[in-house]
Order: sequence, then C-alpha cells, then structure tokens
Amino acid sequence: MFHVERDLGGTTALPAELEPPASAAAVFGDRLDLARQYCAALATAGVERGLIGPREVPRLWDRHILNCAVIGELIAEGSAVVDIGSGAGLPGIPLAIARPDLRITLVEPLLRRTIFLSEFIEAAGLDVTVVRGRAEQSGVMKEAGGADVVTSRAVAPLGKLAQWSLPLLRDHGRMLALKGVSAAEELERDGEALTRAGAGNAMVVECGAGLVSTPTLIISAERLPRAERAHRPRSEKATARREARAAKRADKPAAGRIRKAK
Repeated sequence: MFHVERDLGGTTALPAELEPPASAAAVFGDRLDLARQYCAALATAGVERGLIGPREVPRLWDRHILNCAVIGELIAEGSAVVDIGSGAGLPGIPLAIARPDLRITLVEPLLRRTIFLSEFIEAAGLDVTVVRGRAEQSGVMKEAGGADVVTSRAVAPLGKLAQWSLPLLRDHGRMLALKGVSAAEELERDGEALTRAGAGNAMVVECGAGLVSTPTLIISAERLPRAERAHRPRSEKATARREARAAKRADKPAAGRIRKAK
C-alpha cells in the first residue's frame, strides 16, 4: 500500500517541478488536490512498480493527466464510462477526478496494475470500479457492458480496438480512442475495419484547446444498431466469396488439383 504525504494544510506535497500548471485548476476545480495526489502516486509508486517510465515524470501533468482529463468535454453528464486497458489509470482516473458525475469502470488484465488502481482509488476516496480482465472476455462484457462511452489510450491499433470497444457499448454509445498526431492517418487506414465491426460516424475530434500545450486528438466512433449498419448486397458478397475461392484454387500446385480417375 502506498501513502501520499500531506502537509499541515491538508494539501498534497509535491516537488516544485511537479506542481500543476495554472490550467489544471480550470480542469479539476475544487478537486485539484485529488489530481495532485494522483500525480504523486504516479511519480512514486507508479514508477517503482513499472507503470510509468521515469522519463515521463517531468511531463505527467501536460502529457498524461491533463491530456486525459480534457476528454470530459466529449462526454455527457451522468454517463457510464468504461476505460479499457487502463494501465496506470489513464484516462479513467483523471476523468473520474475531473467529472465526479460519471460512473467509471476501469478494465485492466494485469494484477500489479489493478492493485495499484484499487489502492489509489481507496486512498483518494473515488467512486470508481476496477475489473480485472480483458475487454473481450465474457465476464468483463457481463460486468461492464452497456456503457455509454468506452475510452482507451495506447491500447491497440484502431481496427482491433473497435472489436474490443464496441461490444461493451449500448447502441449509439461512442468509443473514444486517444490517438495523438497519427489519429487522422489511422482513421483513414482502418476506416473499413471500423465499419465491419459495426461502427459509424467516425471522426477525429480535438479537445483541450487552451488547456494543454498540444490539444488531445480523439478518434470518436458510434456503435450502430444492426439495422443501421451498412451491409453489402448478397449478390456482392457471393461474388466476393467466389473470387476468393478461385484465387485460393489458383494458388495451389497443379498436382494438388489432380483427382484419381474412377
């Protein structure tokens, strides 16, 4: 169990280089001290347990904590949010601190990470649920499914991410994937995979302008009900199957196609 040292005034004591920037007050309001506690936990136990690289410590606020918290701009009040592959709690914990109205579940398969998450949540008094497992597992889907929003950060390529995120959403719920400067390129590359997985209205969204030095780029996509998904006509599908079978036969050696005469 880790402990965050506090000064006599009841605020979290941080080294001068880890003091929050002025914009943090605009994001966290009267819960800024909870964000300071989280920063201290990442800089100490997070590094010691291998959840955060030591080189990331000087940029915890801008690159990690604020970068994640600002996605609250995209989430409606009172939403149920599932953060998959939560790791050290990014983006789920900053989001929970900035938006206490949200019902947040963190999904993480590794035990040492879930222990860190549970310990911090208890120490900070946050109303956040931790589920150990992978997003695609039936038990996780049963416990965390039907969400309004599924978030992720640095978890997987977009096509694979859609296969994990969309089943956890209710119809018309949205997946929000933090992707950075490559967001537009990745959406163009994997747009068809999103469609096949059942997503629609995919777009790149920017948030946090004026609050973080580099605005956060999100790929947002909606889970479409089956009736609204784009489907190829049956004739087109049949043609595609015939072409695939023909190509497969053409790739076989000639000897492999010879049948014994009767």
